[in-house]
Amino acid sequence: MKLKDMTYEEIELLSYTDLTYILLKENKTSMSTSTIFKKICELLNYDDDYYVEAIGDYYTSLTIDKRFVLLENKEWDIRDHHSIVVTLDDDEEDDDEIIDETDDEELEEESVVENDELDEEFDESLDDTEDIDEEDEDIEFEGLTILQEDELED
Repeated sequence: MKLKDMTYEEIELLSYTDLTYILLKENKTSMSTSTIFKKICELLNYDDDYYVEAIGDYYTSLTIDKRFVLLENKEWDIRDHHSIVVTLDDDEEDDDEIIDETDDEELEEESVVENDELDEEFDESLDDTEDIDEEDEDIEFEGLTILQEDELED
């Protein structure tokens, strides 16, 4: 539904981020934080004092909402209009790779492989028994008793 077709009461019920999404979609162009929030304040009949007071919280809500992306020119747009460019480390490849957001499964598989490699390295570091101090080997455990969980006092 377009903003011009909505009543004031309907607009008033929408969140700032929902209004932002509608504005960006209708205008089909990116806009700065201040421009978008000024339009929202005009739609809701808020004064300049409220604008100054609330713009920080508004900016925070945009950064949290995954529907929006902040462009290099400091303007906001809808994430659906943009591809994500990932620059790989020099060790892997020198080319930039464009990843479509529908490739999430591939990214998850790569993360699993990397995590498995880290787990193996961690496990190998645990196998090193040479790092144990000789003092630690002389600890006596006389007088200690192993209790079952149900035998513990509250």
